[in-house]
Amino acid sequence: MGGRILELRVHGVSNTPPAETLGLTAEPGGESPQPRLIAGGPVTGFYRSTTTTPLDPIVVEAYSWGQLTSGARTARDVERALWTLLLPFTLANVALHARPGIPADPATERLASRSGMTAWLIRLFCLSLTATPVLAMTGVGVDLIGWQCVDEVCLSRVPGPWEFLANPWWQQGGRALAAGLTVPLAMIGVLGLVSWRTYQYEAVMPADPTTNPPVRRTPPPVDADVPVGQPAPKPPPVPEPPPGPPTNPLQDPTFWWGEGQLRRAAVLHLCTGTVVAAAVPLGTVSVLDPPHGVRAAVTWSSVAAFTAVLVITLVAIGRPFLTRRDGATPLGGWSIAVIVLTGIGLAGTVAVLLLPDAAGSTLGGLRAPVGCADDPTQPGCLTDRSLPGFDRVISWLGTGQLLLLIAIGATARSGRRGGATPAAAALLIALGAAWCHGWLPDAPPAPVTLGQLALPLLALAAIGLLLPRTRPTRLKQPLEPHTDLAWHGRAPAVIAGFGWLLCLAYSTGVLYWVANRLNGDQPPGGRPLVFLPAPVAWAGLTFAAALLIVALVAVRAVVLFHQLRRREYAHLSARGGRLSAHDLRRARDVSAHQALHRLVGEHALRLTGCYAGAMAVLAILGCAAVLACPLPQPRTGGAAPVITAVADVGDALLGWLPVAVAAVGLLVYRKNTIRRSVGVVWDVGTFWPRAAHPLAPPSYAERAVPELITRTAGLIALAEHDPRRMDGIILSGHSQGTVICTAVILQMPNRWRHRIWFFSYGCQLTRLYGRIFPAYFGPDRLPVLAEALTRPGGGTRWTNFWRDTDPLGWPVTAGERDIAVTDPEALHPSDGEVADPPIRSHSGYPEAAEFQRERSRVAWLLRRAVPSPRRGLG
Repeated sequence: MGGRILELRVHGVSNTPPAETLGLTAEPGGESPQPRLIAGGPVTGFYRSTTTTPLDPIVVEAYSWGQLTSGARTARDVERALWTLLLPFTLANVALHARPGIPADPATERLASRSGMTAWLIRLFCLSLTATPVLAMTGVGVDLIGWQCVDEVCLSRVPGPWEFLANPWWQQGGRALAAGLTVPLAMIGVLGLVSWRTYQYEAVMPADPTTNPPVRRTPPPVDADVPVGQPAPKPPPVPEPPPGPPTNPLQDPTFWWGEGQLRRAAVLHLCTGTVVAAAVPLGTVSVLDPPHGVRAAVTWSSVAAFTAVLVITLVAIGRPFLTRRDGATPLGGWSIAVIVLTGIGLAGTVAVLLLPDAAGSTLGGLRAPVGCADDPTQPGCLTDRSLPGFDRVISWLGTGQLLLLIAIGATARSGRRGGATPAAAALLIALGAAWCHGWLPDAPPAPVTLGQLALPLLALAAIGLLLPRTRPTRLKQPLEPHTDLAWHGRAPAVIAGFGWLLCLAYSTGVLYWVANRLNGDQPPGGRPLVFLPAPVAWAGLTFAAALLIVALVAVRAVVLFHQLRRREYAHLSARGGRLSAHDLRRARDVSAHQALHRLVGEHALRLTGCYAGAMAVLAILGCAAVLACPLPQPRTGGAAPVITAVADVGDALLGWLPVAVAAVGLLVYRKNTIRRSVGVVWDVGTFWPRAAHPLAPPSYAERAVPELITRTAGLIALAEHDPRRMDGIILSGHSQGTVICTAVILQMPNRWRHRIWFFSYGCQLTRLYGRIFPAYFGPDRLPVLAEALTRPGGGTRWTNFWRDTDPLGWPVTAGERDIAVTDPEALHPSDGEVADPPIRSHSGYPEAAEFQRERSRVAWLLRRAVPSPRRGLG
């Protein structure tokens, strides 16, 4: 029974079924054979064919992890569909891992370094991103419902029993604002519940099969490879050689063990969101109706508590007690202090809002009068009566987030010198705002408006993105084509920026949808019952412009695709000699796949960078516009109808955007076609641990990597005569599975690696991952994987397969053995076949002749490398 080799296949995105991963095909007219679960469970499990026997020299096993993300048609479909709304948090979390220059040993990273400063800025941006939907729901509950809805006509359109707010007692002072505050607090509670329910992903750790082996008092589980009653003695553990300094961050033993970090970060994010939600009504009431006596004491106590929470949070996100990943560590004293202070401040805020009005309170006069729905001509009904100051809060939050993104990109590219420019611009904008509002003592009146001042200052901040890139001091080998840093080192800002734009679209879409529902069917020229803040009114126009830019980039991609297709077709036609009409038609099909291969591998990141640059310019113009605070619709001019029509289309699209995204998320788990299309982005984003944004969807690798390590090490560590023992394991990863296998190998102890051979196919480790995540898969970090798999006698236990028709399959050029797989095998049928050889593109690698030959060669090498029992295992 010795000499057995296991090929352990790890599928890619889109939840490939185990039967398809194993290559099981159904007979004509029959049902597809179902594989057998031999380890794990229904969510993540290891499967083999039912025809596998203990005498098979090569056993094929499939690891299925897709239920963690893409899922299936289960009762959790709706819950996972709501994860789609958390996509902005996912992108912000991915940005942390896209930093160049992350040290190989994360424990040596310092806050003053380029990567440390970028990490602090990204975590600060993630906090602001959490505040964005919280602020939107505060606008729904506090502004639209609690402040502007003053009669039963408006309140009756709100789902739920909100009509009680029309009672005169609730209309006094800020009492209605206290009721509206429950809306953002409810959303914060939902986010906390979702985060708490996903902690078990980070709680999985690999088990060492040689430590504390279980005492078997009953027969082992029934397995076709194990005769019942067969003893399975374990050899003594092999001493692990002293580990050297890590050379890749993925070698950190706590990289996939972030339960404690996740809990601490979740406390800071949820408490910060609570502070933002409570600060809006508390600040409004305090400014419009200055407190006295007991109200003043409660107000200032709440302000002090909230200030302490923010100060602790800003310090904590850059300190090791939050950023370390130490497993199930307790929250600690600082986390408890943040929770207590947030509770004190929230209780004080509610008390201030519910206390009786002060004599001569002006709050009632600032709200719209009752009865505007019946008589819109009465005084006060035709003016905007939205919550005072709320539009400025939105404007400054958006501007601050844009400056943070510029600082992230500039610091990641050029270090501290790059971050100095946006920091100086931020200071000048703050001074300019104080000057324009007359807050500077003894200063003359400002000759310009804040909007006119903000535009050149934001452009000044963007200069930091154009400074020369900081390059490593030590020389590297010449880079292969299309393997340099993505977006010239600005990848963290680009990824986080897409998350920011999507989050703004979600938030403004919710505000638009609620406002339209509250206003109901308004006659042309009629007065709406509620008004949106002025900055939100720019969102529709900006969103329409963003869609137009997307269309232009898509047109450019289509044109480029057709150019590449013509070149590939001309090359195929010239290479094949005299081709028949059938062969020419097939050459057109093949050239389309080859053109897509080149488009993705050589041009996709550049096109994405062009779109990101255009969106950066649009964001700068939008922030300058919202700081000026006029409405985007001009009163006169020939372009007014066009701009108004475009803004109306954008408003309508934004209003339904959250619903549409949630519907698409639901279809992802119900329709295989949509799942495979959307799953590419989703499974790539949720591969990384939640080290920056704890409210993002859980990382499936936090569970998949430890389970694969436990499985492979457990099979290798079995005794010599155990029938389940494998002399070697071919870790076979497809597409995203290659990334998972890379993490498994780098996490694996050295004593198991000499029995492992790595197969990668459909692999994007160099062209995509290496460029976007250079600290893990870059030209100076990916060769660490080849070194870990180097044989004592020379050669690397790593084979990579690729096709020129596979859009994601490329050579890796990191010291591995590259094999080009012919696809298709021919342009016409041969050997008595009547159907054309299929173009397999990104699938079907194990069925290729090149794969089968290499697997036989590797199995022979692995059997030969196993030491005999006489020499021992050392």
